[in-house]
Amino acid sequence: MIELIQDYGLAYLYSDGAGLSGLAMTLWLFVVTMVAGFLLSLPLALARVSRKPWLRWPVEFYTWLFRGTPLYIQLLICYTGLYGLEVVRDHEMLDRFFRNALNCTLLAFVLNTCAYTVEIFAGAIRNIPHGEIEAAQAYGLHGWKLNLFVVLPAALRRSLPSYGNELILMLHATSLAFTATIADILKVARDANAATFLTFQAFGIAALLYMLLSFALVGLLRLAERRWMRFLVPSRG
Repeated sequence: MIELIQDYGLAYLYSDGAGLSGLAMTLWLFVVTMVAGFLLSLPLALARVSRKPWLRWPVEFYTWLFRGTPLYIQLLICYTGLYGLEVVRDHEMLDRFFRNALNCTLLAFVLNTCAYTVEIFAGAIRNIPHGEIEAAQAYGLHGWKLNLFVVLPAALRRSLPSYGNELILMLHATSLAFTATIADILKVARDANAATFLTFQAFGIAALLYMLLSFALVGLLRLAERRWMRFLVPSRG
């Protein structure tokens, strides 16, 4: 165990000697994925609840497609499938993008988490009490101002517990990055196991790192819920 930590401890945490690896790579994948997925999901969630079919139906099809297929298959399609298309290889920019394993991994992760986040936010938008909307309209808020200053803030607060679950699930899902040769925590664990045959120790360290990340994330989510969902707690006497 001591020899394993001496040889692979730095790789588990930060660098494998060639670049970013382990914990640092997992955190980078997670943060970039969730920030990009969050920003994309906001306008798509508004389109998802729109009364205009030409806005609603494409988003509905997108969420249906990415929630109905496994993330692993989506990653394989982005990493190896799309590059097999002649139209991709013949386009200089697409060829350069899809030859990079990290780009393909992030694309699959972002599209997947965005699909789930859109449905979470769309459900929260539908559950906003109509009285809040009417009150905002009475103050003269309409159109994009109504969505920006009333609808989205109210939906984000109400969807925090559900979105927190998506954050944790996506953190764990980043372990699939090793299939695209990304040096995340699981990739380091697999390399350590292959070199030392200390299976329990190699994957045990990986499990411990994921568990610590999950506990830290849960703690941050609890603090956020206490601050931003306080208005939903019934007042006492």
